[in-house]
Amino acid sequence: MRYTKKEILELIKGQLIVSCQALPGEPLYVEEKSIMYLMARAAKQAGAKCIRTSSVRDVIAIKEETNLPVIGIIKIQYENYDSYITPTMREIGQLVDADADIIALDCTMRTRGDGTTINEFITAIKEKYPDIVLMADISTYEEGVNAWKCGVDFVGTTLSGYTPYSPKVDGPDYELVEKLVSTLDIPVIAEGKVHTPQQAVQMLELGAYAVVVGGAITRPLEITQRFIKEMEVKKNG
Repeated sequence: MRYTKKEILELIKGQLIVSCQALPGEPLYVEEKSIMYLMARAAKQAGAKCIRTSSVRDVIAIKEETNLPVIGIIKIQYENYDSYITPTMREIGQLVDADADIIALDCTMRTRGDGTTINEFITAIKEKYPDIVLMADISTYEEGVNAWKCGVDFVGTTLSGYTPYSPKVDGPDYELVEKLVSTLDIPVIAEGKVHTPQQAVQMLELGAYAVVVGGAITRPLEITQRFIKEMEVKKNG
């Protein structure tokens, strides 16, 4: 079962979306069987209304566990592709088959190995899967506007700070969210370096439709590192 766009909009407005991901090499990645559905279970019990996750197996497991709408991505690095979040039609098809309710993809202007532009890729997706809900992961205002004009359903600030040309800041990119909200007539999803409840609230106050939080909730290695870093600063200060 896949949620409709209308149902998704009603469920996530003003709400928290929890990103539950573990990639090979990370402490919570288990080769035999993913445990991300347990993270999603906890998120649902806490009141989260949507889950973002990576890989087909986690999309399926989390949908079965929570019955919440799931934003699905597949992270994979191909030769000559700068983008690695759902970069080709192969990954789009896999997520469609897994019944991902929203499919997120890299909508930056970076190089695509097959020679197509992101505009051409979005057009091809919409032609092949006209009913799928698309979320554009972008890093700059210009990329967000471009994705909006291409007809995506949501724009997320996921990649701000993760491309060579986007601002490098320690915290969330409030300015990007505010600018996109003032321009776009589709929901803007605030995502990226939101580490505290106060930052999430500020994103909503700026007009974000919903807020995605991952590292501050579901990545114990990063959480521990932040504590240790701050304590070391204090100790050596």
